[in-house]
Amino acid sequence: MNTHKLFRRSRIRLALWYAVVMGVILSLSGLGMYRALIQSNWNALEREIESIAGTLHDSLEPLLPASGDPVVILQQIFPELCLSRQSCNVSQSLIQRHTIGISDRSTYYIRLFDYRGKLLAFSPNQPAQISNRLNSTSWQTIRAADGARYRQFTTILHGADVNFAKNNSMSWGYLQIGRTLASFDAETRRINLILAIWFPIALGLVAASSWWLSGLAMQPIYQSYQQQQQFTANAAHELRSPLASLLATVEALLRVPPSDLQNINMMLDTIERQGRRLSNLISDLLLLSSLEQNTASKPFQVCCLNDLVGDLSEEFLELALASDIQLYSSIPEHLIYVLGNEQQLYRLVSNLIANGIQYTPSGGAVRIDLKQYDLTAIIAVKDTGIGIPPGEQTRIFERFYRVDSDRSRQTGGTGLGLAIVKAIAQVHKAQLSVESQVYRGSTFTLQLATHSFSAFSWERKQQRKQY
Repeated sequence: MNTHKLFRRSRIRLALWYAVVMGVILSLSGLGMYRALIQSNWNALEREIESIAGTLHDSLEPLLPASGDPVVILQQIFPELCLSRQSCNVSQSLIQRHTIGISDRSTYYIRLFDYRGKLLAFSPNQPAQISNRLNSTSWQTIRAADGARYRQFTTILHGADVNFAKNNSMSWGYLQIGRTLASFDAETRRINLILAIWFPIALGLVAASSWWLSGLAMQPIYQSYQQQQQFTANAAHELRSPLASLLATVEALLRVPPSDLQNINMMLDTIERQGRRLSNLISDLLLLSSLEQNTASKPFQVCCLNDLVGDLSEEFLELALASDIQLYSSIPEHLIYVLGNEQQLYRLVSNLIANGIQYTPSGGAVRIDLKQYDLTAIIAVKDTGIGIPPGEQTRIFERFYRVDSDRSRQTGGTGLGLAIVKAIAQVHKAQLSVESQVYRGSTFTLQLATHSFSAFSWERKQQRKQY
């Protein structure tokens, strides 16, 4: 399958899953917010009705008589109310001025019943064709003939005469306060309209963001895949050159007469050299793979950097002299210890020194400095070589990357030296940096956390005492 199609298909699937999950979350969140908002408005409406009913209830009860014609008494208390079975004259009223003056006068209506449930009086703006029968349930939602909805609250009225109240089931009558739900329904429709417009837009934004985020998530995977492809191509290229040379030498060797020992020995030397090059390349690949996966089972131990740098300086001195290069080293008198894998640190510093000698022309110099600042050990390898262009300095630690490919192949090496250096530094949580100027040389600096050897020695002594 085409890799581009595979990644594109994976991106589409990831984007779809993200859009579906986010769509479900957004839908549930929107539904929850919608229900919470509607319920909040509904509760506020009921509290307002209940507050007005409470105000009227507290104002009416002291005025209610224990005996007498209730219709006459109600006309005296509320002259603006319409009496049951009588004509109703609508006029500016006390109930509009005082009772419901805090709200829209056309919003609320009032109805009064006696204790038997008989309608005594009502406000002129009550819903048309509403039943005159008492429904003593505290809260009711009713629908008028014109389709308008109303919310109604019923409360009990007690008379001023306690004996009368006892003889009449503890109540004088009932007070009903209702209000139209037109504003509530209009607000609900407005919220529904907003959701109807906003929700598709939100889903569109989710779809667009899911496509962008899926591409962002797939980018490191795609880059890793490209790096793996590039590594495979580079490894195949690096392996092909010595293998081709090895096979050509073997074929030539087969054609050489057995008596021609000089040519046979030369070809055998070439075969050995190419075989070692292949062996070194495979060893470096295996080492780099184990470092990147951090599969090294050997625990860190205390390492003396003074001994390590001193040994490497002596080891590379002969190679430097053979290349007409001056090799200097600066090692402090006090010992510097770090925790790490000594073989890996040895490989790291040796690669830096070999790299400096390899890219320094004859007559140049390579200097190795070991220093300590506070709790940090610093190893700096400075050369006077060809230098590294600024644009190449971020890539020199990539596998098989060479600044000057032709010249690098002539000087040998597997192209993995600096990649191994970086991998070892990462395993040891060290900081690795490079400063370079073209034709003026490069400086590679490694910073490691130091270790107190005295404390380490004390721990070892305590362990020996226990045994």
